This record gives sequence, structure tokens and C-alpha cells, in this order.
Amino acid sequence: MLQVTSLYASLLAILIIFLCLNVVKFRMVKKVGLGDNGDKAGQKVIRAHANAVEYIPVLLILMAIYEINGGLPVILHVLGVVTVVARIIHAMGLSKSGGTSFGRLYGAGLTFLVVLIFAGMNLFKFFSQLI
Repeated sequence: MLQVTSLYASLLAILIIFLCLNVVKFRMVKKVGLGDNGDKAGQKVIRAHANAVEYIPVLLILMAIYEINGGLPVILHVLGVVTVVARIIHAMGLSKSGGTSFGRLYGAGLTFLVVLIFAGMNLFKFFSQLI
């Protein structure tokens, strides 16, 4: 059973829904059916949602594989908390700034780091079983 992954998948799903609601609100207020109609604020909320949808699934797949293969719960929780914080600050940074910001820089950096850590641990587990 994927108890730890299910916790973070649920929290991140709530974040994705929140970001989606921001897009829906933009579209309703600005009466934009598709795209962003050149609206800078719309571009930001659309990209904040899209970026979350691009990175969160890969991260959760890697997390689930690690958990299925007997990964340590403490590592799962530490990386899960880092992921939730990273995705929140990234979404906040991207929603507010089209340029470089603290949230975008550190949110993306922490997300990349967690993906690489899970990928590395899964690869290590795979290759260590071959020996």
C-alpha cells in the first residue's frame, strides 16, 4: 500500500485544483475561452497551473516506485514536505512574476532536486539488486 505517497499525492492534487480554479477565474472574468488573449496575468496563472501538471506526476511516480520498493518512510516524508513547499512557493512566484523571482527559482530548484533524489535512489536500488 502506498500510504505515504497517497498523502502527498492528495495534497498536491489540492494544489493543482487551486491553481486550476485560478485559471477558471481568469477565463470567466476576462471572457477568454482558449489561450490567454495576450493577457499577462492570464499567462502567469495558466503557466503556474501547467507547470504543476508537468512536474507533479513524474515526481509522484518516482515517489510511488521508491515506496513500493521499500523506501524509508522518513525519506518519503522529508521529500514529500519539501515537494509540497517547493510547489507552493513556485506557484506563488510564477503567479505573481513573469520574470525571475524567489519562488520560481527556489521552487523549481527544490522540485528538480527532489526528482533527482528519487530517480537516483530508484536507480541505486535497481542496480544494487543486480549485483
